[in-house]
Amino acid sequence: MFKGRTEVYRRFLSRQGQIAVLIDPEKTNSPEALASLVDKAHFAHIDFFFVGGSTVSRNDLEQTVSTLKQLTQIPVVIFPGGSHQLSHEADALLYLTLVSGRNPDFLITHHVNSAQEIAAMDVEIISTAYLLVDGGTQSSVAYVSQTTPIPRDQPGIALNTALAAIFQGKKVVYFDAGSGASHPVPLNFITQLRERQDVPIIVGGGIQTTEELRHFAKAGANVLVIGNAIERNPDFLLDVHEMIRDRS
Repeated sequence: MFKGRTEVYRRFLSRQGQIAVLIDPEKTNSPEALASLVDKAHFAHIDFFFVGGSTVSRNDLEQTVSTLKQLTQIPVVIFPGGSHQLSHEADALLYLTLVSGRNPDFLITHHVNSAQEIAAMDVEIISTAYLLVDGGTQSSVAYVSQTTPIPRDQPGIALNTALAAIFQGKKVVYFDAGSGASHPVPLNFITQLRERQDVPIIVGGGIQTTEELRHFAKAGANVLVIGNAIERNPDFLLDVHEMIRDRS
């Protein structure tokens, strides 16, 4: 967090099973497409919009965030793929450190390059440990960051990595199987961390059904991120609406 602002972080922490819609400005950037998506998101009562992508330009991200802020009161959170993906209009920035990899660019270099600009922004900064997990396909994150995802059959590596990041001061843990993943993050990655630490856990990548959303919520994930499922079928948010209504 930064400058005393903790609104979005406290919402992350408040309960499990919250829903975030991930918008990649390279795929959904026209005002008409965003307006349609926001209408469906309002109907579904989703909790957050995440905005970002591995190869998104600064201009596309800024335009998308600006349009969203005109259309909705739902918090808009930047999920950056690099130090250039910033917008002063966002409500919060996930200050990601790719702790599952060993590429110094995504451990510290991007952070150094953007530090002064971020310090001047009136945006909530949320220190986040980002763990890339094998989702069965070569993700754009793995390609761009030149890092190897955590194998699906190595829950011990996932737990040790998450714990180390928490002990270093990270406030949120984000497990991601990557865009277009064939399989979501293994549930035991979530349950084993939840048994040991009371930190907000975000899970994304490869989530295709409301049943999977329910399983992750039950396992202890605070925020569940859906992106590709909506890109393929925007009406998936109608199913999410039914799930959220049942939850209430």
